Amino acid sequence: MTKKPTSQPPEFWLRGSIDGIPTLLQPAAHALLQSREELGKYTTDFPNKLLWEKPAGCASVGFHIQHITGVVDRMLSYAQEKSLSEQQFQYLRQEGDPNPKITIADLVSNFDQKVEEALLFFGQLPESELILPRTVGRKKLPSTVLGLLFHAAEHSQRHIGQLLVTVRVFQSI
Repeated sequence: MTKKPTSQPPEFWLRGSIDGIPTLLQPAAHALLQSREELGKYTTDFPNKLLWEKPAGCASVGFHIQHITGVVDRMLSYAQEKSLSEQQFQYLRQEGDPNPKITIADLVSNFDQKVEEALLFFGQLPESELILPRTVGRKKLPSTVLGLLFHAAEHSQRHIGQLLVTVRVFQSI
C-alpha cells in the first residue's frame, strides 16, 4: 500500500539547515520557527471573543501567545547580559490579563516579530559565545547563552502544545 503524499511540509527540523544560523543554534531556530508556524495554524479562524476565556480553568489562548512572546524577549535580554527593563516587567505582569483592544492578529504578529528578532540574534552570535555563563532574574540563577536560547525555543513549543489543547476544547463545545 502506498502512502498518499501529504500537502503539509515536514516539521522545521526536517527541512534542513537555516542559512545564517550557527550549527549549534539550528535546533533552537527550528523550534521557534515551528512554534510560529503552528501558532498561525492553530489560531486561524479562532474568534477574538474567546481569546481571554479559560475553559475548565486552563490558561487562555491570549495568555499562551503573550507568554511565549515575553519568554523569548526575556531570554534574549539575559543572553545579551542585560537586565530586564521596566517595560519588560510591565509586560510580564500583564501576561494573560484580558484586554479587549488586543486581537489574535496582534498577538500573532508580536510573536512573529520576536521570532525574527531571535533569528537575527542567532545569526550574529559566534558559536564560541554559546558556552558563556549568564544569569537569570533577580536571583541571578546560573545558565549559559545556549541554555537561555534553548529554553526560549523549548518553552515556546511547550506552550504551543497547551494552546492547541485549549483551542481544541473550544472547538468541541
